Amino acid sequence: MMPAALPMTVFALATLSPVALLLMGLWAGGVWLWAAVFYTGGLVVLLDQLLPSLGGTAREDAEFPGADALLVAVALSVLGLMPLTVLGVVSGSLSLGEKLLLVLATGAFLGQVGHPAAHELIHRPGRGLYRLGVLTYGVLLLGHHASAHRLVHHVAVATPDDPYTARAGEGFWRFAARASVGGFRAGKAAEDIRRARAPGREGVHPYAWYLGIAAASLALAGLIGGGLGLLVWLGLAAHAQMQQLLGDYVQHYGLLRARLPDGRFEPVGARHAWNAPHWLSSALMLNAPRHSDHHTHPGRAYPALRLAPEAPLLPWPLPLACTLALVPRLWHRRMRPHLQRWQSAAGQDPAQ
Repeated sequence: MMPAALPMTVFALATLSPVALLLMGLWAGGVWLWAAVFYTGGLVVLLDQLLPSLGGTAREDAEFPGADALLVAVALSVLGLMPLTVLGVVSGSLSLGEKLLLVLATGAFLGQVGHPAAHELIHRPGRGLYRLGVLTYGVLLLGHHASAHRLVHHVAVATPDDPYTARAGEGFWRFAARASVGGFRAGKAAEDIRRARAPGREGVHPYAWYLGIAAASLALAGLIGGGLGLLVWLGLAAHAQMQQLLGDYVQHYGLLRARLPDGRFEPVGARHAWNAPHWLSSALMLNAPRHSDHHTHPGRAYPALRLAPEAPLLPWPLPLACTLALVPRLWHRRMRPHLQRWQSAAGQDPAQ
């Protein structure tokens, strides 16, 4: 019998536990910071491997009244932990080693939990929730992702026109450089087109908001800790952005939509994103590893995302796959047979 979908309590415990550990670490240091690093860096993958998959499929009529509240709680945690981490590093209450642990643990939370929460918020229908998602991305110096993800990635995913779709054989570091610049430019171009279609009603350009939030965030970092505060904020943002890029790289690596006789690409389907069915990392990342269903149903709430039978599955939990991707030769060697199988099923040339 198919297990039930993960309850909201599991999502809440998985996503907010690192917040509690970080807050305790800021107050007392020591073991709390080690626990925060171990939670995101090892425990989640370990439990994913030791315990069977507990996450089933939600009913079509299932409702999750606490889903948006958890997104708000995670986003507010991001907004609070950024300045608190800067303060923790520039103050004298923690040792050098504890400060390093604090930055590593906070950065992991921002990328593994904060980014998925912001991603969900920019897809929610409420204007307030969307703006909170933009603000969350903005303090991570990634505000443009609110435009590039919705207007470019979801439209052009699994095609050469999408800067966030990794090509077969492309290493992560080359992809990261291409996607960072390409995503920023493509998002702005998409917003420019939207504004041109609604003259007189365009208001402030979204990119002005993104840059303004980033400038205010860096000013706050400077007020808290001067030059060191700026470096810490930039480091945390870079850590979060790298994890966002790793997620896009792994979840779309080498999967392409076929071009139809009329020149258009086939509709986005379950075969155009990699998925990971592992339960705890899915809870931690707000079901981001159920990526195919998100692309076919972008408005579906994260607790209700499904795993289609025809969806490609990664052989590892998503955090472990992202770690492998940091070493391109290792990634290509381990991923090649899985990609070739799906390319052959889609009638594509599996040669790499």
